[in-house]
Amino acid sequence: MHAAERNVLFIITDDESPTLGCYGDEAAVTPAIDAVAADGMVFRNAFATTASCSASRSVVMSGLHNHRNGQFGHQHHYHKFASFNDVAGLALPRVMANTGYRTGHIGKYHVAPESVYHYETYMKANSRSAVEMAEVAKPFLTDKEDDRPFFLYFATSDPHRGGGVDKTSDLELKPDLFGNKPRRGSFPGVEEVFFDPADVVIPPFLTDTPETRAELAQYYQSCARIDQGVARLIEILKEADLYDKTMILFTSDHGMAFAGGKTTVYEGGLRVPMVVRDPYQEKRGVESDSMISHIDITPTILDFAGGLDRKTNAPKKLVPAKKLRNELGVSPMDNHNGNKPLDHYHGRSWMDVLADPAKPHHEEIFASHTFHEIQMYYPMRVIRDGKYKLIWNIAHALDYPFASDLWAASSWQAQLAKGMDAPYGQQTVGKYIHRPEFELFDIEADPNESTNLATSSSHTDVLEAYQAKLKKLQKKYDDPWIMKWDYE
Repeated sequence: MHAAERNVLFIITDDESPTLGCYGDEAAVTPAIDAVAADGMVFRNAFATTASCSASRSVVMSGLHNHRNGQFGHQHHYHKFASFNDVAGLALPRVMANTGYRTGHIGKYHVAPESVYHYETYMKANSRSAVEMAEVAKPFLTDKEDDRPFFLYFATSDPHRGGGVDKTSDLELKPDLFGNKPRRGSFPGVEEVFFDPADVVIPPFLTDTPETRAELAQYYQSCARIDQGVARLIEILKEADLYDKTMILFTSDHGMAFAGGKTTVYEGGLRVPMVVRDPYQEKRGVESDSMISHIDITPTILDFAGGLDRKTNAPKKLVPAKKLRNELGVSPMDNHNGNKPLDHYHGRSWMDVLADPAKPHHEEIFASHTFHEIQMYYPMRVIRDGKYKLIWNIAHALDYPFASDLWAASSWQAQLAKGMDAPYGQQTVGKYIHRPEFELFDIEADPNESTNLATSSSHTDVLEAYQAKLKKLQKKYDDPWIMKWDYE
């Protein structure tokens, strides 16, 4: 029996910026992903819609902004956010199964309810070791008993913070281990790559301090471990004659877990890697400057699989959400859809960009953040195009809330200890915590977001124009927070 055609391997990492060799990062050790890029497509302008784990994953798996799918924040522990039941009609694993695919999941899940984001096969492995995950996924990838093509959702927990601090550090404020084993230990089958803090690349939203460098060295190690898992996945595909029958997508849920990255809507939070190798494309080893968004992932994968109706921007075979609810015994008294049918995607397929890298995709990117942890209410809405970026900090009267792991970070605590006027990235500690209602950046001339033009008298017209554009997108995407323009 021959291996099925048009398989999909979707790899999503946890809190990873475009810190890859193929994005020009000179510190990164990512040969496997760089090789995929060299024979595929690198998207230079790929954006998450929210820099928060569960919220972002719900967008990736539904093609809908999280303010609309209901996953306003974290799914686990007491946070307890979940998507509307009727998102099942559009949800990635459900529509792929409906299109004739066998669906598998391994690693981080972090969305709810399972009845919406349902995979046929769940595999368990240490999500901190992508090599182990690849080995566990091998039987699913190479199953010759089932003639359906596969869709595998492969989600690492690296390079998320975790695992304690590096107690061997000479610094008073010790760096987080980012999932690395303490005392230079290694995971089975992994040749750990250790980084000298002197060699890391300091992103513009961070301050060059010994604490930042020590943490980035741990972060880069965690990223290098992911790459070895990707290498093993590719070996498995090649051995099984599947490599040239499988589209590989590599992205992350959002930017790196440092204050100024994760949980923010600054570039450090929203910019993500997106490396795609489609073996059926003639043009490969190319880059695209087209702006793409996480809302596009589900419709794109479905389009590749032949299951997208481009006219309705919905699955050709809609999963009948009401019928599914009845089968599962879900009460009709529940709120299933937020009082409006969920019948088409917010995002659009970019399969045509893979064929023509110069083809533009979105004219603008819309971002929608509301919660990270339950206690972190801080809604922000963003419009960004090639020229300007406007951030609306809807709850600007509140201090900016911190994710518990980002608050504890030595890279943040070291600067906080120096006081409100201490530098932090392009701003100060005080300005990071106390934000204005609007932040307007000339993103073309000021890509590092250093100068807020919202109060500049010469930019009043620009501010008003982008406020109007933002409101228009909120209306288009059914954002409940649109009403905040009219009161408070």
